[in-house]
Amino acid sequence: MMEMQIVLDRVTMKYGPFKAVDDLSFKLDEGKIYGLIGRNGAGKTTLLSLLASFLEPSTGSITVKGEALFENPDLMQNVTFVYEKDYQEETEKVKTYLKAVEAYKPFYDAEYAMDLIEAFRIPLNKPVNKLSKGMLSALNVTIGLASRSPVTLFDEAYSGMDAPTREIFYQKVLEDHALHPRTIVLSTHLLSEMDYLFEEVVILHKGKLLLKEPIDVLLEKGASITGSAENTDLFVQDMTKLHTQKLGGTKSVTVLETLSDQQRLQARQSGLEIGPVSLQDLFTHLTKEGDQNEKN
Repeated sequence: MMEMQIVLDRVTMKYGPFKAVDDLSFKLDEGKIYGLIGRNGAGKTTLLSLLASFLEPSTGSITVKGEALFENPDLMQNVTFVYEKDYQEETEKVKTYLKAVEAYKPFYDAEYAMDLIEAFRIPLNKPVNKLSKGMLSALNVTIGLASRSPVTLFDEAYSGMDAPTREIFYQKVLEDHALHPRTIVLSTHLLSEMDYLFEEVVILHKGKLLLKEPIDVLLEKGASITGSAENTDLFVQDMTKLHTQKLGGTKSVTVLETLSDQQRLQARQSGLEIGPVSLQDLFTHLTKEGDQNEKN
């Protein structure tokens, strides 16, 4: 497999005056699992379409080893983009369809594809266009994983799957990535289900890059402080408050703050409990419209 670090340099994608993605500059290192998150309309699908060479940037560049990605057949064969397709015209059986896929995916593992077909219980002899929505999603991710492309992009790939099937998908992503490391980008709204998959998180907001950080670094930006209302208020008085809950004399405040060891010790000495903040909570507050922080 070739090295596939992807470099985006001031990438903008316009539709008329509207910028779907706006001045994006960052790198995707090879071998990592990225979570791509953003509210509806943030530009996630546009970004993935640019990375898959489905679109050419209006301005800026996307390169691998200094070569432009768009319409570069040598590079493009190393990228697989998994998204919700319209299969109405696909009348051949699943096994025939998979044979056709194998022909144009250089790293495709047919044996592994059959393992996935079994795990997802996809009927091989059923015409593709007769599969349920959930089965089509499972077929899509089977192709994405079995292709073992150096860069694999999943755009809300679990759409239509029920919870047990989604869990199989998540486990297969982790297992196969450990055996065959490659760059995987997972676009999702299901943060509470999927956050444990991510090594790094890319957050888009209104087409712009809000942040790109390792997930452990990101989660350290927040904390929940719980204890007596008086002691909690005193401890968080100069911090950016994201969320407050009160029950009787007990108060819990979620703050956007990287707590030092000294602050943690001080909290314990004040009888306060420090808890983690979920990626979902951080994301919600970081992308909140208007004044995103409580002042009191």
